[in-house]
Amino acid sequence: VIFLCALFSAAAGDAADFGVPGWSCDADLMKKSKSVPKSVHSLRPADIDIVGAIGDSMTAANGAGAEENDILGVAIQYRGLTFSVGGDKTLDEHITMANILKKFNPNLFGFSIRTGSANVWETAKLNAGIPGAHSWEMEEQANDLVRRIKEHPEVDYKNQWKLIHIFIGANDVCRWCVHQQDESADSYRDNIRKAVQVLQRELPKTIVVLTGIVDVGLLRKNAIERKCQVTHALECECVAMEAVTDQMLLDITAQYAQKEQELEDSGEFDTADDFTLAIQPYFEKVDDLYRNVRSWYYSVLVSIFPSLLSVFQPDGTPYMDFFAPDCFHFSAFGHSVAGKSLWNNMMEPVGSKSTANFTDISNPLLCPDASCPFIRTTKNSKDCNKY
Repeated sequence: VIFLCALFSAAAGDAADFGVPGWSCDADLMKKSKSVPKSVHSLRPADIDIVGAIGDSMTAANGAGAEENDILGVAIQYRGLTFSVGGDKTLDEHITMANILKKFNPNLFGFSIRTGSANVWETAKLNAGIPGAHSWEMEEQANDLVRRIKEHPEVDYKNQWKLIHIFIGANDVCRWCVHQQDESADSYRDNIRKAVQVLQRELPKTIVVLTGIVDVGLLRKNAIERKCQVTHALECECVAMEAVTDQMLLDITAQYAQKEQELEDSGEFDTADDFTLAIQPYFEKVDDLYRNVRSWYYSVLVSIFPSLLSVFQPDGTPYMDFFAPDCFHFSAFGHSVAGKSLWNNMMEPVGSKSTANFTDISNPLLCPDASCPFIRTTKNSKDCNKY
């Protein structure tokens, strides 16, 4: 009985967030390059000195630290918890791209901390994401980010390597059903292109990491409570409209993803050795949510007490701790899941990137490949020996 209670406590206690205690890689893989790389295709994680981000409320991490059922807490921007450039806690406690990079370079600069809006430097730093933003606002955010980088006295923007993360598109899809021309896939691609062009023109020594679009239709799978249905109607009208089918949402998401891929495949951002665009498509084929009972917990119980197989069956309901109280944004736990998937995609070669598994989070956090210890790009994925 004591053992069972301990298992139940562990399952409940780590639901709010999770990290990777004691994570490290081989010492050689953790090192900076012997000299500052000239090519973005030979960029080790430890070579990154500056991180920044543009995007919407997912980048601002609205509601990530809100208490359960505190719907008003979703208005708070928990920038320090965002899966990309959040710097709160440590990797032992919370997984973000920035927290991982800090293991490689403790002097990393630009990650956001605590709570606050984009215009509060003390918390936002180089996280320029704004809640409610659409793709057409990315060019403006890119210009804002460039200004912050160039004006800060601690940043040598010409000589320090920078990683800029972009995640955008959910708000575009959420109004696509009533503004199909304005929110077309071509417009979405062109809006992102304009933002990346700003970064390409203004920021040497930069790798832009674009997280691929996520299917907002997945939100329908977690609308099991009335509050979720209400917040979905307020935050994403196309998800709430019965006339919009799951397939319609999936189709427009696939079109957006295809147009994102065109930006990488075109080679237009591979014209200089010190700049590139790398798409991380881990969200693109996600077709289900993390569900109760959590897999490791269920497996341990059944392996020790097979007779419990008929008692503790997973009930199939969405694991709502993945979401903030509005059932739309990610909780701290959800941001950790996304952060791990983002990092793993960055370590995987183009053409062989994994899809996030929201139903099983037991996959390991990857180290750089010893045979190609760089952040993977289109060029070093084709032939790493050149770099």
